Amino acid sequence: MSASPISPDEHRQRILDAIEPMASFPQPLMDALGLACAADVHARVSLPGFDNSAMDGYAVRFADVDGASGPEPVVLPVVGEIGAGTARVHALAPGTAVKIMTGAPVPAGADTIVPYEATDRGVSQVRISEAPHAAGAYVRRTGEDVADGDLVVAEGTVLSPRHLGLLAATGHAAVSTRPRPRVVVISTGTELREPGQPLGHDSIYDSNSYLLAAAARTAGAIAFRVGIVPDDPHGFTTALHDQLVRADLVITSGGVSQGDYDVVKEALSAEGVWFGPVAMQPGKPQGFGLVGDERVPIFCLPGNPVSSYVSFEAFVLPALRRLMGLTPEARPTVGARLRTEDGGPLRSPGGRRQYMRGRYADGVVTPFGGAASHILGGLAGANCLLVVPEDVTEVQPGATVEVLSIEESF
Repeated sequence: MSASPISPDEHRQRILDAIEPMASFPQPLMDALGLACAADVHARVSLPGFDNSAMDGYAVRFADVDGASGPEPVVLPVVGEIGAGTARVHALAPGTAVKIMTGAPVPAGADTIVPYEATDRGVSQVRISEAPHAAGAYVRRTGEDVADGDLVVAEGTVLSPRHLGLLAATGHAAVSTRPRPRVVVISTGTELREPGQPLGHDSIYDSNSYLLAAAARTAGAIAFRVGIVPDDPHGFTTALHDQLVRADLVITSGGVSQGDYDVVKEALSAEGVWFGPVAMQPGKPQGFGLVGDERVPIFCLPGNPVSSYVSFEAFVLPALRRLMGLTPEARPTVGARLRTEDGGPLRSPGGRRQYMRGRYADGVVTPFGGAASHILGGLAGANCLLVVPEDVTEVQPGATVEVLSIEESF
């Protein structure tokens, strides 16, 4: 007697309960892009770190130029020049001006910048024909952006280019994150051939390892695609254990159903890996467990490409995000209004959660590419998975359905 199917939610929760986030450590900023910050980070310096000029122009005292205009300009002697990183003038006497470049420190005694556009750009003396609007004009004050000690990146923040720029600006060369998981992808099947090789009358190209490795890389992992493993339990076990040394997670595809050549199931059942049905379509046969001395998570996915991809989205992606400390772990759904090509109802098998390929735009989703688990062309043309619950067998056009966007990060 075959086991009763468990729900997709139950299977995902079992997986997440078995996985802990990876240990964090400091990583160089560029290596941390896209990873989750593992601890609060505080500024080591203020931004700006000193009062500096927001314009190319002249540093002055506002009292010396207040009221300047075209008919009644103010003329001041220029006593020096300050460039960014080359400051030489440290103080400004009343009734004088200093030429100053954008980003250069404002000298003591000055409180305002007059932009070049309001002057004759004089060298030994400057004619100012337009007074700034107020004292402090065009001066960037110390700490007006970030003060020394401020929280700049909170724990759990996914580090974007903007965050890395802020971390660098506040003195951090590295940041504590959890690493990218190393994912080993193995395809099984004597009938498989590498793309570009000749095909026999009963052979097919291996697409699953490319599909799954690319999906893992898109999720932020480091993916290793292993060569094709034939339908031999000993050969599969040897290949697997050779790969565990570089794996934080393993994905296999194929060999998990009820056939005579389902070698993955045969080889791993003895190691305590669970195999059984999950109440979903596609992707009913699933396997999951922990293998090797390091108890590496292994996902044994069905061999049909759409089944493998849907299984990745439903189960492997949340596990990878748990390892990296990313939340939410499961991809969120959005509501969309159903449209069908023929105007008729959408039908779904009772007792199974249906993941249908679809196209989503402007709040409307349309099934696309058929329901069969081998139709890879339909998957490539879809941008979402339309989710029909287990207890729903028919959905009328115009009704609200749940949609998983498979083209957007989260």
